Amino acid sequence: MSTLFHSFVRKTLIATSVAAMGTPALASAIVPIHVENQARERAYGKLETVAVFHGAMPTGVAVTEGGRIFVNFPRWGDDVPFTVGEVRGGKVVPYPDAAINRGDTSAPARQFLSVQSVVADGRNHLWVLDTAAPKFGPPQAGGAKLVAIDLSTDKVVKTIVFPPEVMREQTYVNDVRFDYRVGKAGVAYVTDSSLSGTGGIIVVDLDSGTAVRRLTGDRSTSADPSFVPMVEGETLIGRNPDGSTSPFTVASDGIALSPDGKTLYYCPLSSRHLYAVPTDMLRDPNVSEAQLAAAVRDLGEKGASDGLEADAQGAVYAGDYERNAIRKRLPDGQWETIAHDPRILWPDTMSIGPDGYLYFTANQLHRQPGFHAGKDLRQKPYSLFRIRIDAAPAPTR
Repeated sequence: MSTLFHSFVRKTLIATSVAAMGTPALASAIVPIHVENQARERAYGKLETVAVFHGAMPTGVAVTEGGRIFVNFPRWGDDVPFTVGEVRGGKVVPYPDAAINRGDTSAPARQFLSVQSVVADGRNHLWVLDTAAPKFGPPQAGGAKLVAIDLSTDKVVKTIVFPPEVMREQTYVNDVRFDYRVGKAGVAYVTDSSLSGTGGIIVVDLDSGTAVRRLTGDRSTSADPSFVPMVEGETLIGRNPDGSTSPFTVASDGIALSPDGKTLYYCPLSSRHLYAVPTDMLRDPNVSEAQLAAAVRDLGEKGASDGLEADAQGAVYAGDYERNAIRKRLPDGQWETIAHDPRILWPDTMSIGPDGYLYFTANQLHRQPGFHAGKDLRQKPYSLFRIRIDAAPAPTR
Protein backbone atom coordinates (compact mmCIF):
# COMPACT_ATOMS: atom_id res chain seq x y z
CA MET A 1 0.00 0.00 0.00
CA SER A 2 2.82 2.41 0.94
CA THR A 3 4.69 1.58 -2.29
CA LEU A 4 1.65 2.29 -4.44
CA PHE A 5 1.03 5.59 -2.66
CA HIS A 6 4.65 6.78 -3.12
CA SER A 7 4.55 5.84 -6.81
CA PHE A 8 1.33 7.86 -7.27
CA VAL A 9 2.84 10.93 -5.58
CA ARG A 10 6.05 10.74 -7.64
CA LYS A 11 4.16 10.52 -10.95
CA THR A 12 1.93 13.41 -9.95
CA LEU A 13 4.91 15.64 -9.12
CA ILE A 14 6.65 14.84 -12.41
CA ALA A 15 3.51 15.59 -14.40
CA THR A 16 3.03 18.86 -12.56
CA SER A 17 6.65 19.90 -13.17
CA VAL A 18 6.47 19.13 -16.90
CA ALA A 19 3.25 21.10 -17.24
CA ALA A 20 4.72 24.05 -15.37
CA MET A 21 7.78 24.13 -17.63
CA GLY A 22 5.56 24.80 -20.60
CA THR A 23 3.50 27.45 -18.86
CA PRO A 24 4.20 30.99 -20.11
CA ALA A 25 3.01 32.43 -16.82
CA LEU A 26 5.84 30.71 -14.94
CA ALA A 27 8.48 31.89 -17.44
CA SER A 28 7.29 35.46 -17.22
CA ALA A 29 7.44 35.27 -13.46
CA ILE A 30 11.25 34.94 -13.62
CA VAL A 31 12.64 38.45 -13.68
CA PRO A 32 16.29 39.60 -13.77
CA ILE A 33 17.69 41.19 -10.64
CA HIS A 34 20.34 43.86 -10.23
CA VAL A 35 23.27 42.92 -8.01
CA GLU A 36 26.01 45.34 -7.06
CA ASN A 37 29.68 44.29 -7.10
CA GLN A 38 29.28 40.96 -8.87
CA ALA A 39 32.48 39.09 -9.59
CA ARG A 40 34.02 39.85 -12.96
CA GLU A 41 37.28 39.30 -14.79
CA ARG A 42 40.11 41.25 -13.21
CA ALA A 43 42.12 43.82 -15.16
CA TYR A 44 45.59 44.68 -13.95
CA GLY A 45 48.74 46.48 -14.99
CA LYS A 46 48.71 50.27 -15.12
CA LEU A 47 48.10 51.16 -18.77
CA GLU A 48 48.77 54.69 -19.94
CA THR A 49 47.34 55.98 -23.22
CA VAL A 50 50.06 57.75 -25.20
CA ALA A 51 48.16 58.50 -28.42
CA VAL A 52 44.96 57.61 -30.25
CA PHE A 53 44.38 57.30 -33.98
CA HIS A 54 41.10 58.25 -35.61
CA GLY A 55 42.14 57.44 -39.18
CA ALA A 56 43.90 54.37 -40.54
CA MET A 57 44.79 51.36 -38.42
CA PRO A 58 48.38 51.37 -37.09
CA THR A 59 50.62 48.33 -36.70
CA GLY A 60 54.18 49.32 -35.81
CA VAL A 61 55.63 51.65 -33.19
CA ALA A 62 59.20 52.74 -32.49
CA VAL A 63 60.45 54.85 -29.61
CA THR A 64 63.93 56.24 -30.19
CA GLU A 65 66.74 56.77 -27.70
CA GLY A 66 65.81 60.45 -27.78
CA GLY A 67 62.18 59.73 -26.93
CA ARG A 68 60.66 60.41 -30.34
CA ILE A 69 57.69 58.19 -31.24
CA PHE A 70 57.01 56.84 -34.72
CA VAL A 71 54.13 54.72 -36.01
CA ASN A 72 53.15 53.21 -39.33
CA PHE A 73 49.93 52.44 -41.15
CA PRO A 74 50.06 49.64 -43.75
CA ARG A 75 47.93 50.02 -46.84
CA TRP A 76 45.66 47.04 -46.19
CA GLY A 77 42.46 48.72 -47.37
CA ASP A 78 41.98 51.75 -45.12
CA ASP A 79 42.43 55.24 -46.51
CA VAL A 80 46.13 55.76 -45.74
CA PRO A 81 47.33 59.27 -46.62
CA PHE A 82 50.78 58.43 -45.24
CA THR A 83 52.17 55.06 -44.22
CA VAL A 84 54.86 56.36 -41.79
CA GLY A 85 54.22 59.07 -39.24
CA GLU A 86 55.64 60.73 -36.15
CA VAL A 87 53.58 61.47 -33.04
CA ARG A 88 54.03 65.16 -32.24
CA GLY A 89 51.96 66.97 -29.67
CA GLY A 90 49.31 64.26 -29.66
CA LYS A 91 48.94 64.32 -33.45
CA VAL A 92 50.50 62.22 -36.20
CA VAL A 93 52.30 63.87 -39.11
CA PRO A 94 53.89 62.27 -42.20
CA TYR A 95 57.51 61.24 -41.72
CA PRO A 96 60.02 62.17 -42.96
CA ASP A 97 57.70 64.09 -45.30
CA ALA A 98 54.50 63.69 -47.28
CA ALA A 99 56.25 63.24 -50.63
CA ILE A 100 57.91 59.90 -49.82
CA ASN A 101 54.62 58.61 -48.41
CA ARG A 102 52.58 59.03 -51.60
CA GLY A 103 52.96 55.36 -52.52
CA ASP A 104 53.97 56.03 -56.10
CA THR A 105 54.55 52.59 -57.66
CA SER A 106 56.46 54.10 -60.57
CA ALA A 107 59.37 54.67 -58.17
CA PRO A 108 59.12 51.63 -55.87
CA ALA A 109 62.61 51.93 -54.38
CA ARG A 110 62.15 55.62 -53.51
CA GLN A 111 58.59 55.56 -52.20
CA PHE A 112 56.99 54.09 -49.09
CA LEU A 113 54.40 51.74 -50.60
CA SER A 114 52.98 49.89 -47.58
CA VAL A 115 55.04 49.94 -44.41
CA GLN A 116 54.57 47.20 -41.83
CA SER A 117 57.21 48.12 -39.22
CA VAL A 118 59.37 50.97 -38.00
CA VAL A 119 62.32 50.25 -35.72
CA ALA A 120 64.74 52.50 -33.86
CA ASP A 121 68.23 51.00 -33.98
CA GLY A 122 69.90 52.69 -30.99
CA ARG A 123 72.27 54.55 -33.33
CA ASN A 124 70.09 57.56 -34.09
CA HIS A 125 68.39 55.92 -37.06
CA LEU A 126 64.81 54.97 -37.76
CA TRP A 127 64.55 51.95 -40.03
CA VAL A 128 61.44 51.55 -42.18
CA LEU A 129 60.42 48.07 -43.37
CA ASP A 130 58.35 48.40 -46.53
CA THR A 131 56.43 45.29 -47.63
CA ALA A 132 55.63 46.82 -51.04
CA ALA A 133 52.50 44.65 -50.85
CA PRO A 134 49.40 46.85 -50.55
CA LYS A 135 46.26 44.83 -49.72
CA PHE A 136 48.51 41.77 -49.23
CA GLY A 137 49.10 41.43 -52.95
CA PRO A 138 52.36 40.10 -54.43
CA PRO A 139 55.21 42.43 -53.46
CA GLN A 140 55.91 45.11 -56.04
CA ALA A 141 59.15 44.29 -57.87
CA GLY A 142 61.99 46.41 -56.49
CA GLY A 143 59.78 47.85 -53.76
CA ALA A 144 60.27 45.63 -50.70
CA LYS A 145 63.06 47.28 -48.78
CA LEU A 146 64.72 48.53 -45.62
CA VAL A 147 65.16 52.31 -45.42
CA ALA A 148 67.34 54.07 -42.83
CA ILE A 149 66.54 57.66 -41.84
CA ASP A 150 69.04 59.78 -39.91
CA LEU A 151 67.09 61.20 -36.97
CA SER A 152 69.39 64.23 -36.66
CA THR A 153 68.57 65.39 -40.20
CA ASP A 154 65.33 63.48 -40.94
CA LYS A 155 66.85 62.43 -44.26
CA VAL A 156 67.06 59.00 -45.87
CA VAL A 157 70.67 57.80 -45.68
CA LYS A 158 70.41 54.18 -46.85
CA THR A 159 68.01 52.04 -48.85
CA ILE A 160 68.39 48.28 -49.16
CA VAL A 161 66.03 46.67 -51.65
CA PHE A 162 65.53 42.99 -50.93
CA PRO A 163 67.11 40.99 -53.78
CA PRO A 164 64.75 38.87 -55.91
CA GLU A 165 66.21 35.60 -54.64
CA VAL A 166 64.72 36.12 -51.17
CA MET A 167 61.36 37.49 -52.33
CA ARG A 168 58.76 34.81 -53.00
CA GLU A 169 55.43 35.62 -54.64
CA GLN A 170 53.70 35.52 -51.24
CA THR A 171 56.50 37.00 -49.14
CA TYR A 172 55.33 39.58 -46.62
CA VAL A 173 58.28 41.09 -44.74
CA ASN A 174 56.90 41.81 -41.31
CA ASP A 175 59.34 42.85 -38.59
CA VAL A 176 63.07 43.36 -38.17
CA ARG A 177 65.86 43.53 -35.57
CA PHE A 178 69.39 44.90 -35.96
CA ASP A 179 72.80 43.91 -34.63
CA TYR A 180 75.83 46.13 -35.29
CA ARG A 181 78.27 43.87 -33.44
CA VAL A 182 78.76 41.55 -36.42
CA GLY A 183 79.88 42.18 -39.98
CA LYS A 184 81.30 45.36 -41.44
CA ALA A 185 78.14 47.42 -41.02
CA GLY A 186 75.90 45.08 -39.06
CA VAL A 187 73.12 42.68 -39.91
CA ALA A 188 69.33 42.71 -39.95
CA TYR A 189 67.00 39.77 -39.25
CA VAL A 190 63.59 39.97 -40.93
CA THR A 191 60.54 37.73 -40.55
CA ASP A 192 58.50 36.65 -43.57
CA SER A 193 54.90 36.29 -42.36
CA SER A 194 53.40 35.02 -45.60
CA LEU A 195 49.64 34.49 -45.48
CA SER A 196 50.29 31.17 -47.20
CA GLY A 197 51.40 29.91 -43.80
CA THR A 198 54.94 29.19 -45.00
CA GLY A 199 57.41 31.68 -43.57
CA GLY A 200 61.11 32.13 -42.99
CA ILE A 201 63.87 34.40 -41.70
CA ILE A 202 65.71 36.75 -44.07
CA VAL A 203 69.24 37.69 -43.02
CA VAL A 204 70.50 40.96 -44.52
CA ASP A 205 74.10 42.21 -44.62
CA LEU A 206 73.74 45.95 -44.05
CA ASP A 207 77.01 46.73 -45.79
CA SER A 208 76.59 44.90 -49.09
CA GLY A 209 72.80 44.60 -49.07
CA THR A 210 73.03 40.89 -49.83
CA ALA A 211 70.40 38.72 -48.22
CA VAL A 212 69.67 35.03 -47.68
CA ARG A 213 66.59 33.11 -46.66
CA ARG A 214 66.84 30.68 -43.75
CA LEU A 215 64.36 28.24 -42.20
CA THR A 216 61.89 28.65 -45.06
CA GLY A 217 59.01 26.29 -44.40
CA ASP A 218 60.42 25.11 -41.08
CA ARG A 219 57.75 24.30 -38.49
CA SER A 220 59.09 27.15 -36.35
CA THR A 221 58.47 29.75 -39.05
CA SER A 222 55.21 28.35 -40.38
CA ALA A 223 51.61 28.45 -39.21
CA ASP A 224 50.74 25.71 -36.74
CA PRO A 225 48.18 23.51 -38.56
CA SER A 226 46.47 22.65 -35.26
CA PHE A 227 46.15 26.27 -34.14
CA VAL A 228 42.58 27.54 -33.72
CA PRO A 229 42.58 31.09 -32.30
CA MET A 230 39.76 32.40 -30.11
CA VAL A 231 39.47 36.17 -29.83
CA GLU A 232 36.66 37.96 -27.99
CA GLY A 233 34.87 34.63 -27.65
CA GLU A 234 34.86 33.90 -31.38
CA THR A 235 36.92 31.56 -33.52
CA LEU A 236 39.15 33.70 -35.72
CA ILE A 237 38.86 32.61 -39.34
CA GLY A 238 38.46 34.37 -42.63
CA ARG A 239 34.75 34.88 -43.32
CA ASN A 240 33.57 36.05 -46.73
CA PRO A 241 30.23 37.70 -47.59
CA ASP A 242 29.26 34.63 -49.65
CA GLY A 243 29.54 32.42 -46.57
CA SER A 244 32.83 30.77 -47.47
CA THR A 245 35.60 30.62 -44.88
CA SER A 246 39.35 30.15 -44.73
CA PRO A 247 41.71 29.27 -41.86
CA PHE A 248 43.90 31.89 -40.17
CA THR A 249 47.35 30.85 -41.39
CA VAL A 250 49.99 33.55 -40.91
CA ALA A 251 53.64 32.58 -40.67
CA SER A 252 56.64 33.97 -38.73
CA ASP A 253 55.83 37.42 -37.41
CA GLY A 254 57.14 38.61 -34.04
CA ILE A 255 60.91 38.87 -33.59
CA ALA A 256 63.32 39.87 -30.81
CA LEU A 257 67.08 39.77 -30.31
CA SER A 258 68.77 38.84 -27.04
CA PRO A 259 70.93 41.53 -25.35
CA ASP A 260 74.15 39.80 -26.40
CA GLY A 261 72.92 39.32 -29.96
CA LYS A 262 73.46 35.55 -29.80
CA THR A 263 69.84 34.41 -29.81
CA LEU A 264 67.00 35.34 -32.13
CA TYR A 265 63.49 34.82 -30.78
CA TYR A 266 60.52 34.63 -33.13
CA CYS A 267 57.02 33.24 -33.48
CA PRO A 268 54.42 32.59 -36.17
CA LEU A 269 51.26 34.66 -35.79
CA SER A 270 49.23 31.46 -36.09
CA SER A 271 50.81 29.69 -33.14
CA ARG A 272 51.20 29.95 -29.38
CA HIS A 273 54.83 28.85 -29.30
CA LEU A 274 58.04 30.86 -28.95
CA TYR A 275 61.11 29.70 -30.86
CA ALA A 276 64.80 30.56 -30.59
CA VAL A 277 67.80 29.98 -32.82
CA PRO A 278 71.53 30.84 -32.50
CA THR A 279 72.27 33.85 -34.70
CA ASP A 280 75.78 32.70 -35.60
CA MET A 281 74.27 29.65 -37.26
CA LEU A 282 71.71 31.79 -39.09
CA ARG A 283 74.55 33.84 -40.58
CA ASP A 284 76.86 30.95 -41.39
CA PRO A 285 76.49 29.81 -45.03
CA ASN A 286 78.24 26.55 -44.13
CA VAL A 287 75.40 25.55 -41.81
CA SER A 288 72.88 23.52 -43.75
CA GLU A 289 69.15 24.02 -43.42
CA ALA A 290 68.87 20.64 -41.72
CA GLN A 291 71.53 21.59 -39.18
CA LEU A 292 69.88 24.95 -38.58
CA ALA A 293 66.44 23.41 -38.11
CA ALA A 294 67.90 20.96 -35.60
CA ALA A 295 69.32 23.88 -33.62
CA VAL A 296 65.96 25.65 -33.26
CA ARG A 297 64.58 25.46 -29.73
CA ASP A 298 60.86 25.34 -29.01
CA LEU A 299 60.54 27.36 -25.80
CA GLY A 300 56.96 26.29 -25.23
CA GLU A 301 53.67 28.13 -25.15
CA LYS A 302 53.49 31.83 -24.43
CA GLY A 303 50.02 32.62 -25.74
CA ALA A 304 49.20 33.74 -29.27
CA SER A 305 51.36 36.73 -30.13
CA ASP A 306 51.85 39.30 -32.81
CA GLY A 307 54.82 41.44 -31.72
CA LEU A 308 57.80 40.53 -29.54
CA GLU A 309 60.45 42.64 -27.82
CA ALA A 310 63.49 42.06 -25.60
CA ASP A 311 65.04 44.21 -22.88
CA ALA A 312 68.61 44.73 -21.76
CA GLN A 313 68.14 42.35 -18.82
CA GLY A 314 67.31 39.37 -21.00
CA ALA A 315 63.52 39.36 -20.65
CA VAL A 316 61.29 38.80 -23.68
CA TYR A 317 57.88 40.48 -23.98
CA ALA A 318 54.98 39.08 -25.99
CA GLY A 319 51.46 40.18 -26.68
CA ASP A 320 48.66 37.69 -26.10
CA TYR A 321 45.89 38.66 -28.48
CA GLU A 322 43.54 35.90 -27.31
CA ARG A 323 43.63 37.15 -23.70
CA ASN A 324 43.98 40.93 -24.15
CA ALA A 325 47.30 40.75 -22.35
CA ILE A 326 51.02 41.49 -22.34
CA ARG A 327 53.31 38.75 -21.06
CA LYS A 328 56.93 38.69 -19.95
CA ARG A 329 59.38 35.80 -20.16
CA LEU A 330 61.97 36.07 -17.42
CA PRO A 331 65.60 35.07 -18.09
CA ASP A 332 64.96 31.78 -16.23
CA GLY A 333 62.22 30.90 -18.71
CA GLN A 334 59.23 31.59 -16.46
CA TRP A 335 56.32 33.62 -17.82
CA GLU A 336 54.28 36.25 -16.05
CA THR A 337 51.43 38.47 -17.22
CA ILE A 338 52.23 42.15 -16.68
CA ALA A 339 49.05 43.62 -18.14
CA HIS A 340 45.55 42.35 -18.79
CA ASP A 341 42.87 44.80 -19.83
CA PRO A 342 39.79 44.73 -22.11
CA ARG A 343 41.27 47.73 -23.94
CA ILE A 344 44.21 45.65 -25.16
CA LEU A 345 42.37 44.67 -28.32
CA TRP A 346 45.00 42.88 -30.40
CA PRO A 347 48.37 44.05 -29.07
CA ASP A 348 50.51 44.36 -32.18
CA THR A 349 54.04 45.80 -32.22
CA MET A 350 56.16 46.66 -29.17
CA SER A 351 59.01 49.05 -28.48
CA ILE A 352 60.93 49.82 -25.30
CA GLY A 353 61.65 53.49 -24.77
CA PRO A 354 64.51 55.20 -22.91
CA ASP A 355 62.05 56.04 -20.12
CA GLY A 356 61.63 52.45 -18.88
CA TYR A 357 58.24 51.95 -20.55
CA LEU A 358 57.08 49.27 -22.96
CA TYR A 359 55.02 50.88 -25.74
CA PHE A 360 52.59 48.90 -27.90
CA THR A 361 49.78 49.43 -30.37
CA ALA A 362 46.30 47.94 -29.92
CA ASN A 363 44.66 47.98 -33.32
CA GLN A 364 41.64 45.62 -33.26
CA LEU A 365 43.10 43.64 -36.14
CA HIS A 366 40.67 40.76 -35.49
CA ARG A 367 37.65 43.05 -36.06
CA GLN A 368 38.54 43.76 -39.70
CA PRO A 369 35.93 43.05 -42.39
CA GLY A 370 37.79 39.98 -43.66
CA PHE A 371 37.00 38.12 -40.47
CA HIS A 372 33.33 39.16 -40.30
CA ALA A 373 31.77 38.60 -43.73
CA GLY A 374 32.63 42.09 -44.92
CA LYS A 375 31.47 43.95 -41.80
CA ASP A 376 34.02 46.29 -40.23
CA LEU A 377 33.66 45.90 -36.47
CA ARG A 378 36.61 48.09 -35.53
CA GLN A 379 35.79 50.98 -33.21
CA LYS A 380 37.89 54.09 -33.55
CA PRO A 381 40.10 55.39 -32.16
CA TYR A 382 42.92 52.86 -32.17
CA SER A 383 45.36 53.18 -29.29
CA LEU A 384 49.03 53.42 -28.44
CA PHE A 385 49.59 52.32 -24.85
CA ARG A 386 52.56 52.05 -22.55
CA ILE A 387 53.28 50.22 -19.31
CA ARG A 388 56.24 50.75 -17.00
CA ILE A 389 58.75 47.88 -17.00
CA ASP A 390 61.80 49.69 -15.55
CA ALA A 391 64.11 48.22 -18.18
CA ALA A 392 66.09 49.50 -21.13
CA PRO A 393 65.86 48.12 -24.67
CA ALA A 394 68.24 45.34 -25.69
CA PRO A 395 71.43 46.94 -27.07
CA THR A 396 72.31 46.67 -30.74
CA ARG A 397 76.04 47.43 -30.40
